[in-house]
Amino acid sequence: MHTFPAPAKLNLFLHVIGRRDDGYHLLQTVFRFIDYADQLTFTVRDDGLIKLTNPMPGLPDQDNLCVRAAKLLQERSGCPLGVDIHLEKRIPMGGGLGGGSSDAATTLIALNRLWKIGWDREHLMTLGLELGADVPIFVYGRNAFAEGIGEIFTPVDLPSCWYLVLTPPVHVSTVEVFSSRELTRDTIPIKMAAFSTGQGHNDLEPVVARMQPVVASWLAWLRQRRGATKVAMSGSGSCIFAEFPDEPSAREACMQMPSEMSGFVVQGLASHPLSDF
Repeated sequence: MHTFPAPAKLNLFLHVIGRRDDGYHLLQTVFRFIDYADQLTFTVRDDGLIKLTNPMPGLPDQDNLCVRAAKLLQERSGCPLGVDIHLEKRIPMGGGLGGGSSDAATTLIALNRLWKIGWDREHLMTLGLELGADVPIFVYGRNAFAEGIGEIFTPVDLPSCWYLVLTPPVHVSTVEVFSSRELTRDTIPIKMAAFSTGQGHNDLEPVVARMQPVVASWLAWLRQRRGATKVAMSGSGSCIFAEFPDEPSAREACMQMPSEMSGFVVQGLASHPLSDF
């Protein structure tokens, strides 16, 4: 039995700079890992079965990204072993924090070692892209400036900082947001060398704010917090965040939250906790 973390991520900005002929959007973003994670426990089986020991309500096991990742790795590697997976879920689903993608990546990283497959990270990243566009960054394991459809990475060193992350009680459909006629797809690309943590915006944010008024109102509240150096939505939402230079500033803002709001204070990570595994 082996337990591994699957951390959440924030998109410090998200620019939509174009669209490919196949319908995929061309993006620029910076991914930052945060110290808030799901926990996955793996128990290797010798009968080849892959089983989720605690099924999630409303999500069939065959659709769970952990199970899909394990089956894909087993199939492509020809590994005869199986695994029991126990998933302790903390990261909100449908919030733009990458929880499902992170779970899939941790599954690939962990089983690659536990099943003694021995593939390198590039091989696992290619496999992960078949599961979802955000899976490769969690396999890559470093905070990064990302381009393409979100799979071309340049590592970035980000300053130490803290975040107040708010979790509005709504689920946002990524497909619906990206297909919206209101979404701008012509943001002028920026150069990675010119990036600073306060730079950029999220092109999806105005679309989501119109679809979900609670996101707009919570963003407005965050923008009034003293000491926040950046306020934005992560990914396609609905989670939003404010960046602070230190923990006391983030805690102070958290204590001011009205009772109808929910969220947590968390530190930005320098790298994925499994980056050297």
